[in-house]
Amino acid sequence: MFIKIRRDTLIILLLAFILILCGRLIIYVAYASSAQVEEGVPIAGIIVKGNDIVPIDNIRYNVENSGLREGSYIDGDILKTSIRELPVTEAEANAEKFVKRSTIPGTTIAPIAGADVNVNKQTGIVTVTVIEDFSTINITGNSTTSTDFTENEPSKSVYNYSLAG
Repeated sequence: MFIKIRRDTLIILLLAFILILCGRLIIYVAYASSAQVEEGVPIAGIIVKGNDIVPIDNIRYNVENSGLREGSYIDGDILKTSIRELPVTEAEANAEKFVKRSTIPGTTIAPIAGADVNVNKQTGIVTVTVIEDFSTINITGNSTTSTDFTENEPSKSVYNYSLAG
């Protein structure tokens, strides 16, 4: 009825059992002694909808400047950043103001007429809906001359459009 086991095999099995038991005990003690800090829901990402001309990176940068960035988290109705704490509604209003200031790269033109920023408090996803309105921007056509090499006469066929806003 007894199983014959050599002494060195038994010692190896006992050492393996002790190592596994000690490892589990160390993991439990480390978990039990760790400080429980419930930080809430972290900001997971920014989704931008409705933009055609203004790049997404410009809009995301401006939203992140309002506090809705990586490293911030939502605890109830409070947005906690590394610098300050503010209500989520105030952060949304600030983000809307900042998004409206987004410009076309290389210009001072800000074609965003309206923005809506929503923060999902369960997932931490920030959704930005943008309305670009170009009806308020003045477009002026400046005619320039170019040389037609067949007749050596100036031509008025080339127009440079500049956005004045």
